[in-house]
Amino acid sequence: MKKITRKYVLVAISILATIPIVLGAVHAKEMSMQESSYAPVMITKSFDAVREMDVAEKPEVMKKHMAMLNERYDLSGKADPVVKMSGGKPLPVGPTAKLKRGMTCESLGAMSPEEIKQKGVFPYRPLPHVKHSTGGLVVAPMQLKTHPELVRFDVDFDLPEAFLPEFPPPLYLISRPDLGDVSGGEEITINNYYEKLNGILTPFQLEGMRLLVTPVAQQQFNVTADRKADIAQDAVSCFSCHTNGHTSGVFHLNPDNRPQDTRFRIDTVSLRGVNIQHFLGSKRSLRSLEDFSEVEAKTAYFDGDPVIALKKGARRFTREEIAAMAAMQNMIAFPPAPKLDIQGRLNPQKATESEIRGEKVFTMACASCHPAPYYTDNLAHDLQVERFYDGRAEGLIKTFALRGIKDSPPYMHDGRCLTLEDTVEFFNMIQGLKLTVQQKTDLVAFLRAL
Repeated sequence: MKKITRKYVLVAISILATIPIVLGAVHAKEMSMQESSYAPVMITKSFDAVREMDVAEKPEVMKKHMAMLNERYDLSGKADPVVKMSGGKPLPVGPTAKLKRGMTCESLGAMSPEEIKQKGVFPYRPLPHVKHSTGGLVVAPMQLKTHPELVRFDVDFDLPEAFLPEFPPPLYLISRPDLGDVSGGEEITINNYYEKLNGILTPFQLEGMRLLVTPVAQQQFNVTADRKADIAQDAVSCFSCHTNGHTSGVFHLNPDNRPQDTRFRIDTVSLRGVNIQHFLGSKRSLRSLEDFSEVEAKTAYFDGDPVIALKKGARRFTREEIAAMAAMQNMIAFPPAPKLDIQGRLNPQKATESEIRGEKVFTMACASCHPAPYYTDNLAHDLQVERFYDGRAEGLIKTFALRGIKDSPPYMHDGRCLTLEDTVEFFNMIQGLKLTVQQKTDLVAFLRAL
């Protein structure tokens, strides 16, 4: 009996002795998760409990975020009465950035990066996600009208529709420029792609389109309890974000870096003219559309986490399916630009004087990275924007093609420049160009002509 008692006492003592170690390990694990490459796989709270918490937090989350946006920008949505996007939507006009008291665009353009940073007056700081700790795909209200399955219960979209691409946008094909917009003004979906495009695309391209518009599981929209939509469903297709091969302004967090707090907001870019690109993904060095199509489903769809992708039901495409998706994307054309010649430069007989002057400014200030005819050098560059504000380095970002740029607000990889005027002001500061007011006006006029 004594031996048994002594044995249990020793066991109890050993267990008690390990408690601080275990608790310390748990605490260390909790702390390290904040800086981990991995998101937690096992969700300990029920779906109803998480939803209740998210819904309760949502008003304060949105209030805080919108207060930040209204402090930074004039969100009234002034539009040009004449210049339209390819489908007819009025173009937003800026600059929209609200400058610090006593500052003007001209005074900022004359200041050094060090002085702007020291005074804290840089107007184009990175644009955050509405809920950075969670991140994920957020869809604009104009698209939610026809896609209620993409509504999230924890956050709302933030930017007014005036600063977004038209919905649905036109779809142009390299193989059939004679047809113009083959969408007929409608969104191409799994329900109508065949009737819209049968007889226009090849069978292989048509199969690629089917795959691009077929809903599959995604991080926030899936059949598990770990989701941000009310209904368990496979709800997201490639064209949910790249609507009609363009973009609908959907944003999320970039999948390319960790920990979570270093990720940045990324806007969905257009697939128009993707056939001429040699460098795909904002930071990823993907060299073919086949690789991009495959990697996108494993990274952007599930935050780059293959374990969560497996848990939530990722669609694993075959190589033939990936090739078909790439074949279809290769057919998506830039919108018509009637003022450009066959070399992609302005036809002086069709251009205005302001556009012609703007092309000269562009050649001087922008063409080294954005050469004609597609206005990209197919490289990536580090603008070292952190010279102008306190924050982390943003690193290399690929040079986006500027053909059809008027159709793609907001601008920059995270949408921090709401208009082309804001974008010109941004680069005027970043590159120290010291452009005059007239030069900036002319440059915007040229960009609209692309």
